[in-house]
Amino acid sequence: MIPVDWKSLFEPVHARTGFAGPDHAASIRNTRVVRIDWSDCDPAGIIFYPRYFNIFDACTTALFERVLGMTKFELLRHFEFSDFPLERTRARFLRPTRYGDDVTVDSKMIVGDASFDIEHRLSLKGEICVECTEKRQWAVRGADGGLKSSPVPDDVIKKFRMI
Repeated sequence: MIPVDWKSLFEPVHARTGFAGPDHAASIRNTRVVRIDWSDCDPAGIIFYPRYFNIFDACTTALFERVLGMTKFELLRHFEFSDFPLERTRARFLRPTRYGDDVTVDSKMIVGDASFDIEHRLSLKGEICVECTEKRQWAVRGADGGLKSSPVPDDVIKKFRMI
């Protein structure tokens, strides 16, 4: 197993990814406890790895809900917004989780001008099981009906900075 320097992983993203800095980026953290259900698992009772991405997607939504004080459904109605689609993701699976496990997901999101860098750590009893990074875009509907990247509204960025 490759050692992970969690302190540098969770340092301000603008310090290592080219974000313009605190004036242009805002960050938020959230922790959720999730029970691994039978429907998440294969016949051996071990989680089927794509289910982790469902968990991380829900954790990303929870970050927005926490900051904005509204559900994703309300977010879709309140802002000129269609979704925050995934641009890229990467995960490392370090140890399995099983049916009935209560796992903790620590998430951190850095908000940029039109995108979000998100880091998730899923752990069981203090041991890291999965590490995941995501890059997502703030997306709106274009004239052709398709999704297109758009700047994050100032109201959203202000709320992230207030936390």
